[in-house]
Amino acid sequence: MTGGTSSANEVAQPPVAFHGWQFAILAEVGNFVHLRRHVGRRRADTLVADIALRIATLLPQSRTEVAARDLIDISLQGDAQFELDLVLNQIERAFATPFDIDGECYLIQLTLGGASVHAPQHDEVRLIEEAELALADARIEHGPIARDASIANASLDRQLLARELHEAIGGDQLFLQYQPKVHLRRQEVSSVEALVRWRHPTRGLVLPSDFIPIAEDSRDIVTLTLWTIEQVIRDQRILVARGHDLPIFINIAGVLLSDARFVRQACALIEKSGAQLGFEITETSVIRDPDSAIRNLQVFADIGIVIAIDDYGAGLSSLAYLKQLPASELKIDKLFVTQLTSSNRDPLIVRSTIDLAHALEMEVVAEGVETASAMALLSVMGCDMVQGFLISRPIGIDALLPFLDEERHLGVAQEIRSPFGRVSVVAKAG
Repeated sequence: MTGGTSSANEVAQPPVAFHGWQFAILAEVGNFVHLRRHVGRRRADTLVADIALRIATLLPQSRTEVAARDLIDISLQGDAQFELDLVLNQIERAFATPFDIDGECYLIQLTLGGASVHAPQHDEVRLIEEAELALADARIEHGPIARDASIANASLDRQLLARELHEAIGGDQLFLQYQPKVHLRRQEVSSVEALVRWRHPTRGLVLPSDFIPIAEDSRDIVTLTLWTIEQVIRDQRILVARGHDLPIFINIAGVLLSDARFVRQACALIEKSGAQLGFEITETSVIRDPDSAIRNLQVFADIGIVIAIDDYGAGLSSLAYLKQLPASELKIDKLFVTQLTSSNRDPLIVRSTIDLAHALEMEVVAEGVETASAMALLSVMGCDMVQGFLISRPIGIDALLPFLDEERHLGVAQEIRSPFGRVSVVAKAG
């Protein structure tokens, strides 16, 4: 019936079930820190709402919401799955031209990750999880990524994945990303950490938590780590040629600390190249076989490799082993750092860890620093270095070079001045 009003005798019809596709898109402002440096913290915190408004105007059929100060959540429907790609391209084109912010033009660099699911299979939690994975892939690929959430996530076949990893090490599927560490007092990037990634030709990005344990079980961890060392040596030469003579840290699996052959091969590679490398090891890797681990770590230290204790506090900490290790850095696990400003106990644990490390003549690195307030508090506590998304996400060598050239970490450092003042007053009052 069209026009007029319905009569009392008419029976209400149930809504028609939607049989198309449901889309979820996450749009992240990739250059948020850079923009904040130019427009100021207060204006930057409201900027995402302006960006969300432009997207909502562009996609009137969508539900567009601000999810965080640099993240926008977009939901919409379509008749066909390929429409998600069209929408992602539409958003990307809309922000290809500068954005007017209070009369001045700035380029907004959006990172876009989207997921689709056929409506009858709609699982909202699964859909947003796939969109988050797509966003993580988009950060690496530097372009929009779409994932199909309707495909069941089959558990990885460990034997098949082990065979594929063995082939990947000799191919071109593995690559490295780097995450800077910033020295708080010197206000400079003091080193970078190398993180190995696997872009599988059909599975997409395989997480390190999925393939590193398999590599350890299959003993491919030796070949994988030696490949990493060789690639780091090559990349470090590129950095030095650009004027950035920085140590690069590599994660070393616990099983390798008792492998005499690996120790000989690694030392030979590093001594021949003259590279400045550091090895990050976890507490638990030492406890497995303390005698061999301590002996081989001393071999590494004797040829100039810096030893860092990773994820301190996440495992069974042993002061008996800690004082025997030839380590010069201690990294506080991000579990304590991310809750630093919202917990009563974590600041006490972090402060005591910093004091302990300094007493053992080690510098302290705080992992997982994501807010200016956390960095300010760590500075007050005497923490030496910080690492985390506030400074930079893990990035490829091509992105690391301009990051270092332009000294982008300085923009973040300036942001802690105001919080730093407030925290110091509180600390003195206490």
